[in-house]
Amino acid sequence: MTDTEKQWLPRALAGGIAGVALLLAFEYVWDAMPWTGHVWNFGNPFQVWKDWFQDADFLPFPWANVCLCFLMGAEVGAATLPFADSGGELVVRSLVHYAATAATVSVWAALNFGWRGTLPSFLVPLTLIYVLVWLGRWVGWYAEVAAIREKLGLAAGPSLFHWRETLPYLGFALLLCGLLPFVLRMFDAPDVPVLVGLLLPYLLLPAGGFASGFSLGRRQGFCPLYPLACALFYLPAVFLLMNSSALFHCAIVLCAALAGNLAGAARYRMKQKRGADTP
Repeated sequence: MTDTEKQWLPRALAGGIAGVALLLAFEYVWDAMPWTGHVWNFGNPFQVWKDWFQDADFLPFPWANVCLCFLMGAEVGAATLPFADSGGELVVRSLVHYAATAATVSVWAALNFGWRGTLPSFLVPLTLIYVLVWLGRWVGWYAEVAAIREKLGLAAGPSLFHWRETLPYLGFALLLCGLLPFVLRMFDAPDVPVLVGLLLPYLLLPAGGFASGFSLGRRQGFCPLYPLACALFYLPAVFLLMNSSALFHCAIVLCAALAGNLAGAARYRMKQKRGADTP
């Protein structure tokens, strides 16, 4: 058994036990609610659980629920430790863990509430919570690494989410997404706005977003804030010059800038790798 397994297994086991305990506590409290036919009747918990296993009401399939709650608790327990040390491996293992957790939650939701119409109600909050926790922990690790580098007298690494590296390109994003729509509207036909309605969203925004994102990625690597900035800068034009039906224009420029930035970042990494391999 590896050291990592020795750390994960106790936490996963503790999480699984906690998941089952929460399920039993929920069933005990639920059974005492007035709408179950009782009047705040907190009876013998062992009798309540025995009756639940024999005649399930709110949560059917008792043993399946126990197993799934144990599995969900184990997944939460395993997530209390870092998945990996390197960035790429961390992302891959995080995605695998999220996929396993989402599959477990999906089976639990479908088992108790049915497939149709229930999965988004569980998967959307799960995804939001997962992303928030992941980002929170990542920011904490980034701050710790920055503090260690400062104490050792080493050069500062890239800024958080490469925000400092993104700043020089925000001027172009503001011109492309914030100012250009209003300039084109001045020369556009009032009845058929070809420039703002066709040329801008389907040609200028994708081309400009991709080119600028590629340029930034080629020089600084992946900068996730730049595509978001492009979409945000375009929002005033949507509501002042058009209407909410044109919100997909923001998605167009965001996707174009993101694709360009990813392509540029791939080239940036290839260039770094070639430099590292050169003796």
